[in-house]
Formats: sequence, structure tokens, C-alpha cells
Amino acid sequence: MQNTAKNWFERVPKVELHLHLEGAIPYDALWELVQKYGGDPEVPTLEALLARFAYKDFPHFIETWVWKNQFLREYDDFTFLAEAVARDLLMQNIRYVEAFYSPPDFTDRHGLATQKLTKAIRTGFDRVPEMEIKLVADLVRDFGPEKAAVTLAEVNEVKEMGVIGIGIGGSEQDFPPEPFQEVYEQARQFGFRTSAHAGEASGAESVWGAIRTLRAERIGHGTRAEQDAALLDYLVEHQIPLEMCPISNVRTGVVESITEHPVRRYFERGILVTINSDDPKMFDNSLAEEYQLLEEQLGFSREDIRTLILQGIQASWMAEDKKGQMIAAFRSDPAWKA
Repeated sequence: MQNTAKNWFERVPKVELHLHLEGAIPYDALWELVQKYGGDPEVPTLEALLARFAYKDFPHFIETWVWKNQFLREYDDFTFLAEAVARDLLMQNIRYVEAFYSPPDFTDRHGLATQKLTKAIRTGFDRVPEMEIKLVADLVRDFGPEKAAVTLAEVNEVKEMGVIGIGIGGSEQDFPPEPFQEVYEQARQFGFRTSAHAGEASGAESVWGAIRTLRAERIGHGTRAEQDAALLDYLVEHQIPLEMCPISNVRTGVVESITEHPVRRYFERGILVTINSDDPKMFDNSLAEEYQLLEEQLGFSREDIRTLILQGIQASWMAEDKKGQMIAAFRSDPAWKA
């Protein structure tokens, strides 16, 4: 692809609705954290660290995620990584982000308090005032619904730190959504918006569970929803947004290649698709590259890509008047029609 085309994907304004903060740490910042804690004999160099981010399958990705988290031990680490991530997103002309963060991964292992952890992250974000990043607490299904309820209550104490929603990531193949029904109902009572990872490591039944039992407003991934045509019809009829992450799905082996990814089929069917990068530094991707591959490999036109970007705004949890302002700002941006 010509540089002018690549530059357009980088320059066009974008939003991101499915980004895991701990999976978006720039490589130099993550390497600094590894060195801070004495390194790891298996990753003696930065190049060796990057080589760790290749996965046999989805469970192997989860194993690597847990391994990487050992280098996030103190509140200052989260302030440091939050600032680094915010600056990286700003350079990509991503204007608005709803980012997952995973308190349960660190409250048990390193004894960090959810409230202080949230504050530490917000402190890092505040050092980059040009970026607007809202937080979505990943309750991490692997720890079970009782732990999720505790984390939810803790997050509710610091919602003024810009925490606007909750979700459940983690090992979907081992932990179905249904046991989290009461937690999701409590989250709504607290005023949180709701998303749920589903249809990534499990099939259409997981998406149905997230919709029918959890009543999630958005679905993270939904890649395997097409196993059930009735589910696709339901997604179209009710315009439930999918937070799709094509490159991530290829890297974890959820789909074999970009050309086999269902995002084009979903888009043509009328599902409210949004495009996101998931764990960009763990998958060696960027939001610009996601859109570029859609054009190169799946036949999306520039107008299609503009539609996808606007659908991201539409599916976001920002106020309706702010959505209108952002849509107008995007359409007036010099890169929009370039």
C-alpha cells in the first residue's frame, strides 16, 4: 500500500471501545517495568519480550496475559503505564476511548486496593489532558461471581474517577456468563453501563447468555455469533453493538485469517459493528492497521470505514449531545474526506 493510503488510516480521527489498558502498554514502557522488577531469564532482551507475544490459541494468550501482569505490582506502575498508553493513543489520533482495566488481577496477586488502583490510573491519564479516556472495569470471570460482586462494590466507590461501565473478560471457554446475572443487575442499579466478552472463545450460546441473562448493552467480540442465524437476526433487529477486534481474533486463533473473519458479513447484514484493537501491544497491531486490513483484505471502501468509525461513536457510552458534537468534528476534520 502506498504511504499516502497508510497515512490516511493513521490521520483519520477514531474512537476505541474495546481496549484493555494492561494489553496496550507501549513496549518501551513495559520493558522498563520488567527491568524494574529484576527482569526475567526467559526475556533477556526487548526482542525476546516481544517474541513472548505469539500465541498457540486463546488459553495460551490468557497464560501470557497472567505472566505479563507480574510486572505490574505497585500503584505507581499503573500511573506510569496509564500515562504511556494515553500518549500512545493520542499519537494515533484516537479521540475518545472506553478502556477496560482489570482490578481483580491485581487485588489478589499483589494486594492492591481497587479504589487506589483506579485513582492511580486516573492520575496517569490526567497527565495527558488532550486524551479523553473513560474506564470500564473488567470483573474478570475467572474469579467467579462473588469476587465480581466485591470488585463492583469497590469500583462503585470511585466511579467519579471516570469509571462508566463494567464487563467480564477472561477465560470465556471455562466460565459462562449466566452466574454473573445478579452482578450485572447490581451494576445497572449503580448506574454503570454494561458489556460482556462473548462469542470469542465460546460459541453463539455464550452471546445468547450475555444478551438474555446479563442483558449486556454491548458484546465484546461476538466473532462466533454466526453459528446461529437467529442470533444474527436478533443482533440486527435490536442493534446491539459488537466490539469487534479482527487482528486479535487472528492472533489468538479464534479465526484462521483476516479473510475468513466474519466482520464483513456482519457489516453487510446490518449488525452494528465497531472496530477496535483489544490488546494492541500484545497483538502487535494498531487501530489504524485494523482499518487498513479491512480495506486491503475484506473489500471495505473508505466510505465503509467512515461508517464504521461513526458507528463507534454511536455505540459509545458518551452523552447523546456529545456524540453529535464528535460526529460533526470528525466530519469536519481535514483527514475525513482525504
